[in-house]
Amino acid sequence: MRRKTQGEAEAEFTKAIIKLEREYLGRGPSDARTFFLNDMIIVRLRGILTPAEVRLAENPANRELVKETRRRLFESSRPALAEIIHDVTGCQLVSLHTDMSTRTGERVIVLTVDADLNTVFE
Repeated sequence: MRRKTQGEAEAEFTKAIIKLEREYLGRGPSDARTFFLNDMIIVRLRGILTPAEVRLAENPANRELVKETRRRLFESSRPALAEIIHDVTGCQLVSLHTDMSTRTGERVIVLTVDADLNTVFE
């Protein structure tokens, strides 16, 4: 059986993250990219905010509310993320870090895993 290339695994991970965003957060991103770098998985999602969130975030006083709600929802998906990581890479999730911009509608996710992904894929 042929091993996945790093590019194939990154594309598979991106598709899984888009599906997760739709299922857990109610809306998928308009654009997504995944990069494997050493023991990190870096994901950049664009266009993640719902029209209601965009409207709410127009008021600077509400931006933290939108960010905190999204952060909590995303953190609740940690078991599903761990499963995706294992399915795509064979690695275990060590830590999860994320932030988003209510101004641009982008989310950046940094996941660390228990192996150097450069040695997992050719």
